[in-house]
Amino acid sequence: MYRTNAAAPGGANLPSLRSHNTALVLDLLRRAGADGISRLELAERTGLTPQAVSKITARLRAEGLATEAGRRASTGGKPRTVLRLVPDAGHAIGVHRDRDELRAVLVDLDGTVTGERRVPVNLGAGADAVVEAVVRETGRLVSDGTESGRLSEGRTLLGVGVALPGPLDHDRGVLHRVTGFPEGDGFPLRDALARRLGVPVVVDKDTNAAALGLAVGGERGSFVYVHLATGLGAGLVLGGTVHRGARTGAGEFGHQVVQLDGPPCPCGNRGCLEALCLAALDRGDLPGAARVLGVGAANLAALLDIDRVLLGGRTVARAPEVFVRGVAAVLAARARREGVPDGAVPVTLAPAGARGVAHGAAQLLLAPIFGHPNG
Repeated sequence: MYRTNAAAPGGANLPSLRSHNTALVLDLLRRAGADGISRLELAERTGLTPQAVSKITARLRAEGLATEAGRRASTGGKPRTVLRLVPDAGHAIGVHRDRDELRAVLVDLDGTVTGERRVPVNLGAGADAVVEAVVRETGRLVSDGTESGRLSEGRTLLGVGVALPGPLDHDRGVLHRVTGFPEGDGFPLRDALARRLGVPVVVDKDTNAAALGLAVGGERGSFVYVHLATGLGAGLVLGGTVHRGARTGAGEFGHQVVQLDGPPCPCGNRGCLEALCLAALDRGDLPGAARVLGVGAANLAALLDIDRVLLGGRTVARAPEVFVRGVAAVLAARARREGVPDGAVPVTLAPAGARGVAHGAAQLLLAPIFGHPNG
């Protein structure tokens, strides 16, 4: 059966992963892939002494996290032994709990999805039902994710990341009043799940998790991830770092008021971006919904001076060209008005697809192991 990692509920902390230096080495091992990397190269790229690198890699090998990947010819002397990461030495589970479905993925240290489950659920059934669904589906995922019906002997389940609509308190893992679903307000989801699962649990907004997954996956600089599915939200990455805000409430993108006398929104305001966008979708007006989305994205682009906008979510996936074209047109029009027609913020689809939020939720546990600051 799998080993759990006894750590604080806020994140993973394998015994060998306590130091910044170890994270540097692990990140280089991961980036090197199957070809591996030598100890000398690790020392050169991290700035650590060869002795320090040898001690770290010896610990990683002893715990099954690294292994030899062969030998490489050197410029002088004997061939160098190269090391590589052992991806299945550890796993994390990422859960995307949307308003109407749950998607859970099992992800190895290399970020590869090795198992997946997707079931319909009802967010309005209450917080206890959320807990039961997560416990049930993560258990089935571990059971179904390997040929033997369990993770390989001695492998470590680092924990479970859960991403769901905000607002919520990421630091404490407590839910707030999700628009249209007040049942979970004040519920300590992180602690409730950690007690039931016996592993570390991290809770974050769906858009933050997706943005983290994009940043870990190679998106650089400052960008906004806009998510349109059963609701509308955004994840902000500024200078390579997920921006959650002082109360971890940043990115409530859908509740920008853009029409003072607009239709009422379930949040209590009128003329919210989400209300206008969903109303357009209800009318079957996809180009209109894209324009509304573009207005909100243009506001963020002007406020934050970001590099690009990435679009994702089930609704975008059903008509990707319509949404990319519509959002880009609004941003281009604003750039022309400002006298910088060649400076429009580019708009693209997020590459992660339907798994983006769930995969990002797993990175809430995995990213800190490799030195990323936002898990």
